[in-house]
Amino acid sequence: MVTVNDLMTVIPNSVPPHTPMRTVIGVMKTEGCRQLPVLDNGKLVGIITDRDVRLVMNSPVVLHGRWQDEELLDSVTAESCMTPNPITVTPNMPAYRAAEMLSIYKFGGLPVLENDTLVGIITVTDFLEYAAKMLAEDVVPGL
Repeated sequence: MVTVNDLMTVIPNSVPPHTPMRTVIGVMKTEGCRQLPVLDNGKLVGIITDRDVRLVMNSPVVLHGRWQDEELLDSVTAESCMTPNPITVTPNMPAYRAAEMLSIYKFGGLPVLENDTLVGIITVTDFLEYAAKMLAEDVVPGL
């Protein structure tokens, strides 16, 4: 049986709660990820996603000028817009269960904890890469 451990990204990038949006965005761009676990002294306290960042920077409720974007980038922290206490999975969980959770809750990723320590993250992209690999190996000659 395929487990979360078989598909997850091991030891993902993370940020502390006081990280400004400018840094969060920089890490996401540099590392090519859409979600970052938020760790406080090594303990998972939340997860921040690209959607969270977009909501802060492009609020449809609060109109602001371009110059205010610079202030937001430096004053808004990961802690102020993260999802606290996110749903997590364990490395030995069957992968299909994690896929069901991603689908049901419409999440892009789930932190993977072992003994309360972040050991990975499993994302929709991890499942798509696995599916692509399995489909490529299942090619029928002549079709």
